[in-house]
Amino acid sequence: MNVLLQLTYYRPHVSGLTIYVERLARGLVRRGHNVTVLTSRFEPDLQRDEVVDGVRVVRVPVAARVSKGVLMPSIGYHATNLVRRNDVCSLHLPNFDAAGIALRGRLFGRPVIATYHCDLRLPAGMFNRLVDRMSALMNRITMRAADRVLTYTDDYRDHSPLLRRCTSKVDVILPPVEMRQPAAGELDEFRRRHRISGGPLIGMACRFAAEKGIEHVVSAMEILVECYPGIQLLFAGPYRDVLGERTYFDLLKSRIDKLGGRWRFLGVLGQDELPAFYGSLDALVVASTNSTESFGLVQVEAFLCDCPVVSSDIPGVRQPVLGTGMGWVVPPGDGRAIADALAKLLREVPPRRLGREEIQELFSIDRCAARYEALFERELALKGA
Repeated sequence: MNVLLQLTYYRPHVSGLTIYVERLARGLVRRGHNVTVLTSRFEPDLQRDEVVDGVRVVRVPVAARVSKGVLMPSIGYHATNLVRRNDVCSLHLPNFDAAGIALRGRLFGRPVIATYHCDLRLPAGMFNRLVDRMSALMNRITMRAADRVLTYTDDYRDHSPLLRRCTSKVDVILPPVEMRQPAAGELDEFRRRHRISGGPLIGMACRFAAEKGIEHVVSAMEILVECYPGIQLLFAGPYRDVLGERTYFDLLKSRIDKLGGRWRFLGVLGQDELPAFYGSLDALVVASTNSTESFGLVQVEAFLCDCPVVSSDIPGVRQPVLGTGMGWVVPPGDGRAIADALAKLLREVPPRRLGREEIQELFSIDRCAARYEALFERELALKGA
């Protein structure tokens, strides 16, 4: 089967959505399919057309940026050619360009599957509100044109305004997550490499972005240092000049600076370092505040390294902890609640319900790719292809 995956940003961009699609693409290739990813050439030094891990990646030149999005005048040309050459289109939202590609899929009789990863909620401002509305409109058009719509959990489906408009065509597929356990000696080496001593160690693994609720984690750390003088927060992920988030970073910088060595920016960690990162932590925090976060793949990555999580009690995001018992959920936007939950995790082990092998099986890349494959085959059969 020839499969076209389309999204705005693909690797090496770092986000939950890009990691999801990268894993799905590799999973489909391993199952014998020909996979092409259509995306933006968001950095000029990226190749326009290359094969990565058996996946063909076609990057469309960017003419301008609009908030966190991009304008690609030539994407219609590339989309027309690629939709005609592939058997099925898998579009990943939010995505301003997906609507036109979905309509091309209908025109050429190709099954269109739209995966709705999250709502788009940009920072405050009149222009960003306009962008939000335009994005929502394009997403509605895409989902109306799609044959099926996918999301991660029943919880998020039942609370998303856009998904509630098309519940009759929504299916739920758990996201693909992989993370090996750290090998012997890796934890000590990780601490030496990053000059980490003392503890407890709390982690965040995300972009430095407003929807991640980082200010509330700063508040929690300001509280916790009173009881745990040696506590440190390790922040893994891009934090300098994150697209659309420079003002947010500047707003919090003075408070983070006051924490001194208790707040450590590690930057983007390679896949080989992440097991030791998670394995070194006493707890991971996912403090997201709105529906731009629909799940939090890093929670499952942490579970697979035996690291408990404190997560926000918002649709979708609360499901990994509630389903596994590996942590606590707290009200969103509440630094005191985050601090209390972290202190509780440092004192006692949560009532875990699933073991590592069960979690690994639930979120395996092959399981997710097989679900997509079955859906693609069903929709192709319905169209008589």
